Amino acid sequence: MRKLILALLALTCFVTGTAALAAISGVGSVSTQVVSNLRAVAQLITAASYVAGMAFAVGAIVKFKAHKDNPTQIPIGTPIALLFLGAALIFLPTVFKVGGGTLFGGSGTVAGVSGVASFGGKKAS
Repeated sequence: MRKLILALLALTCFVTGTAALAAISGVGSVSTQVVSNLRAVAQLITAASYVAGMAFAVGAIVKFKAHKDNPTQIPIGTPIALLFLGAALIFLPTVFKVGGGTLFGGSGTVAGVSGVASFGGKKAS
């Protein structure tokens, strides 16, 4: 029974791989597909960075309040670290944009709030 399941799985993988290979014709179409997927990943990382940065900033405010209420329980370093971490995550996409502009000039692209844009600030086509 186990060999039958493995054989069916192998056949399914072969058929799926053949269909995927037939849908992609050439290296150019593969690179276009990879670039479009990487743009989506860049937008996901940018959005996650903004959301996590805001969450850490709010967490820092809550920890500052907890430190004010009970300074012996919550050390002051905890909310300060959360605040710096939140600020770093909020400004991470900007750092990538400036660093990319420095390294690659105007030819690179970066993910932003509205999508993927070139380092010069114009929308990438």
